[in-house]
Amino acid sequence: MTAARPAGPAAEDLPEGLSRLAALHGVATSYSPSPDRTVPASVTAVTLALAALGVDAGSPPAVRAALTARERELRARLLPPTLVHWSGESPPAALAALPDGTRLCVETEQGETRAGTDGLPPGVHRLTATAPDGRTARSHLVVAPGRLPVPAGRTHGLLVQLYSLLSRRSWGMGDLGDLGELAAWAGRTLGAGFVQVNPLHAAVPGAPTDPSPYRPSSRRFPDPVHLRIEDVPEFAYAAHRDARLPALLERAGRLREAVLEKGALIDRDAVWELKREALELLRDVPLGPGRRAAYCDYLAEQGRALEDHATWCALAEVHGSDWHRWPAGLRDPRSADTARARAELADRVDFHSRLAWLTDTQLTAAQRTAREAGMPVGIVHDLAVGVHPQGADAWAGQEYFAAGTSVGAPPDAFNARGQDWGLPPWRPDRLAESGYAPFRLLLRSLFRYAGALRIDHVMGLFRLWWVPQGHPPTEGTYVRYDAEAMLAVLVLEASRAGAVVIGEDLGTVEPGVRETLRERGVLGTSVLWFERDWDGDGRPLPPERWRADCLATATTHDLPSTAARLTGEHVALRDGLGLLTRPVEEERAEAAADTGEWLELLAGLGLLRHAGNGAGTSSEEAEIQALHRFLLRTPARMVGVWLPDTVGDRRPQNLPGTSDQYPNWRLPVADAEGRPVTLEELAASPRAHALLDVVRGTGPERHPGRAPEIRVN
Repeated sequence: MTAARPAGPAAEDLPEGLSRLAALHGVATSYSPSPDRTVPASVTAVTLALAALGVDAGSPPAVRAALTARERELRARLLPPTLVHWSGESPPAALAALPDGTRLCVETEQGETRAGTDGLPPGVHRLTATAPDGRTARSHLVVAPGRLPVPAGRTHGLLVQLYSLLSRRSWGMGDLGDLGELAAWAGRTLGAGFVQVNPLHAAVPGAPTDPSPYRPSSRRFPDPVHLRIEDVPEFAYAAHRDARLPALLERAGRLREAVLEKGALIDRDAVWELKREALELLRDVPLGPGRRAAYCDYLAEQGRALEDHATWCALAEVHGSDWHRWPAGLRDPRSADTARARAELADRVDFHSRLAWLTDTQLTAAQRTAREAGMPVGIVHDLAVGVHPQGADAWAGQEYFAAGTSVGAPPDAFNARGQDWGLPPWRPDRLAESGYAPFRLLLRSLFRYAGALRIDHVMGLFRLWWVPQGHPPTEGTYVRYDAEAMLAVLVLEASRAGAVVIGEDLGTVEPGVRETLRERGVLGTSVLWFERDWDGDGRPLPPERWRADCLATATTHDLPSTAARLTGEHVALRDGLGLLTRPVEEERAEAAADTGEWLELLAGLGLLRHAGNGAGTSSEEAEIQALHRFLLRTPARMVGVWLPDTVGDRRPQNLPGTSDQYPNWRLPVADAEGRPVTLEELAASPRAHALLDVVRGTGPERHPGRAPEIRVN
């Protein structure tokens, strides 16, 4: 992939040598928040981004030396560290540029040795090039299918934050048992093709734990807080012999009832404390021979990555969850001190390894249940954009992360100050040198139990906004990644798993990104309220003009529920929290006008039917149903229903721009009056069934042009 180059006059704000050096390392010297505007990056932003890449650009002499070294390195290099060959397409240009007579030898992932690159199977292979003058280069060669299969028809499904969906068996938050029940019900009763959930990555323990599922300790391993304790096979044996378990079940019942009956928020820490106690008791039950063999297989499959993760968990129990504050010798996962501590804590390392295995088995069971219920896709898991700087992944993979920086977003029309998400970015140079090993192994771990994967902020495969530590987001700049290599690894691993990939591509997207993703079979994300004719009159985009290769929804976890948007309650919520930047009357008027334009379009298409739509159906319910009829008129291959919309929930799960002012990530699914709704009640809700019948196409609203159900192998 070509390195980022200075964009127009903005680069003139930087010394020429610094601009050239930045371009050679993929560091942007400007960005364009809109097609007609270019904003230069500051010297500070560019210098600190280069420093995070190990390049000293702190003075003119340092810039000259670094520039000379980089140019010499590129001239002498036979091959880049990673090459991509898309099956059925021309070989990488870098191979054609090799000197005549260069010999190529490939050690394939499958263990073969071949001369040349013709007919290689998919995989990540080792390529050695030997030039006539004796120079030798080794490179990783990613051979990937040209694209992922695109679903041929349409499927519909549900979107839910798993913790928010409690059943009468939950321990105070939704769990993997609930996910399996939801999938079985939705697949068998509603003909749904998928259930999409929030990231289930392992969280950083704390007091209190960060409730956001998008700031995990590890993306590689799941969080055991989602375990259904009663579904662990050893539970049945422990229940007969350990008098402590009934007391735990009673406490779990009180925690559940506090959320469902007494208005309490979901308390992840309290849930985990109970489950941890129970899991400690279950560990006393010996594994049977088959279970022991399965556990040993899992340990062998996951290898050092699992050992590192479990070691971090064990050390965090002793020294706290911020590894930067641990004794110096323990901050390095490969140090002698860490090896000694791992041996001393072997029992706790094994405990946390077993928790990862138990969670993996229940995740796999949930996907199996979904497919057995007839779902062509099954569970759609969510990949967060990064990891918490204090967590296990950041500790175990320090060489891959850019020290002193975090991922964020530049200033835009919605946030003039920009954003700092507090997530350390991967170093693109180290990824390339490793053949993208961390990314490959991360994807492989998730595709073990995912029918599809949603990638949060999929634009991060192309570039990320790096914010220097101690500086505001406005002092950041973009750093480019080899998007072709990242995509090739993604397509390779998804194709091996037979999985669908959905990219969350909302917001500002640089030109060409959506087209490139579509070319490789990655679906996009289209949210109804944002689909307007931005290049024309700005009015709602007619259904026939929507893209086909997308997951289409009415809302998401970061947006107002559909009922709140239709009633204007989302404006009242933000006003009550002091989040508005304009007079509330202006906000209300704009929101009403926005909603009014959509309702006008729905009526014009004959989709809005306030009368004759079923006894007891309110105007609000009719409008929500009409919005989903509209989604069915689009060519979107996947149509998702935000599960809280089925019962008229008013509250967003997350309100961006807030922390303590709003209970983000801690609310149960509730009805229009704010009363929590259990999974059992939702499955019996006439309102839910009425909306889901619309999407399923079984009621009088069935659209004759509806696409056939998809089948994904």
